[in-house]
Amino acid sequence: MKLLGITSCPNGIAHTYMAAEKLSKTAAKLGVDMKVETQGTIGIENELTPEDIAAADGIIIAADKAVLNKERFKGKRVLETRVTSAIKNPEELIKQFETGEVPIYGEVEEATGDKKGTLKSIQEVKKERKSKQNPIYRHLMNGVSYMIPFVVIGGLLIAISLAIGGQPTPEGVKIPDGSFWKTVNDIGVAGFTFMIPILSGFIAVSIADRPGLVPGMVGGYIAANGSFYGSAAGAGFIGGIIAGFLAGYIAKFIKKLKVPSVIQPIMPILIIPIFSTLIVGLLFIFVLGTPIANLMEAMTSWLNSMQGASSIVLAMILGAMIAFDMGGPFNKVAFLFGASMIGQGNTFIMGSIAAAICVPPLGMGLATLLNKRKYEAEEQDAGKAALAMGLFGITEGAIPFAAKDPLRVIPSIIVGSMVAAVIAMESKVTDSVPHGGPIVAAFNAVGHVGMFFVALAVGTVVTAVLVNALKKEVPQD
Repeated sequence: MKLLGITSCPNGIAHTYMAAEKLSKTAAKLGVDMKVETQGTIGIENELTPEDIAAADGIIIAADKAVLNKERFKGKRVLETRVTSAIKNPEELIKQFETGEVPIYGEVEEATGDKKGTLKSIQEVKKERKSKQNPIYRHLMNGVSYMIPFVVIGGLLIAISLAIGGQPTPEGVKIPDGSFWKTVNDIGVAGFTFMIPILSGFIAVSIADRPGLVPGMVGGYIAANGSFYGSAAGAGFIGGIIAGFLAGYIAKFIKKLKVPSVIQPIMPILIIPIFSTLIVGLLFIFVLGTPIANLMEAMTSWLNSMQGASSIVLAMILGAMIAFDMGGPFNKVAFLFGASMIGQGNTFIMGSIAAAICVPPLGMGLATLLNKRKYEAEEQDAGKAALAMGLFGITEGAIPFAAKDPLRVIPSIIVGSMVAAVIAMESKVTDSVPHGGPIVAAFNAVGHVGMFFVALAVGTVVTAVLVNALKKEVPQD
């Protein structure tokens, strides 16, 4: 038997390659010829060729986000599952092909009343698959995975340009117009400009495949630019997420409409993008944009009112928001609030956020080092990746742990981030760039850097100790 595989996790780092290794080794042990394509952060590796697909008896897709170009597998037996299933139960997945339990990709849509037996089998498999996967999470993580590089690159280029080319002024650190570092800063700002459209676009792609890309990105651009609906702030990340899901499901609905065969060839390149983009754009401009922007502004105003005597409470709220959804809407509202305060000359808010941002991944990474008996082998590897991501202020490094054990992990990282934020706030730590983590301090963008690292270290230890106290030991391989 010859099988193929594709592995892809939201962050495209640890789990993607662990799953590929597990599938390959298990297949070799069972005497099965297997080639695995990985779709990670650096792109597609070990790509499956048309010849590979033609010769294959089946394909295992172990992914927690949208997989690129699935249409190439039409007519082949395809088993879709979560990436953790390939890590934990690779032998069980492979053996399903021996028993004929795996449906043929594309047959669900083509099945008719004459194929009742086949249709029932496929429905049962799809029902089982859905019980193991959260499609909303998968679609959201697909957008986040493509957005993260824009966040990181944009933030670091801004940090570098301010640290090296910035000059102190009464209004804060500024870069002289016409200088080389002003150009670098502008490139970083351009990276940030793409964040929300990319997020929306690839949420829509996860739902509707390629026809969702244009309406998703256009909808995200409209969400981020309040000038379309008379708002100074725009609908922000919450609006971008809503635009992505809206675009994806509208495009998917149009894609399923029965149309004359003469129109079918132009549906994906003309009809679907035009109508879905127009519907999403008009809905956002005339119906959704203003209410969502008002909500964002209300949350920002509320956070702004917590300054002064309530600085400790404000720091606790910001720390909790940063950690709660690890790069999601709450995280981004707090982050954008801190970024907006920089423009108003208040860099203390961003200082507390900068410390809180990296605590979830650093805390979970440290936890795996302190007590390996409470983490499976793949979690220990994910912990090393989380440590690296934490150094660069990427909160999403904690997502694999939170997704697997939310009731223990999320409270632990929230408490740790709150502690770090409070220490940083009360120690007058500042951050002059919209980014966080030790990398920002390395570029001299942090004031009171000693207390910044104290806050970071204490928050990290609190998270690690708390989560290890809550978790139970797991059987080790």
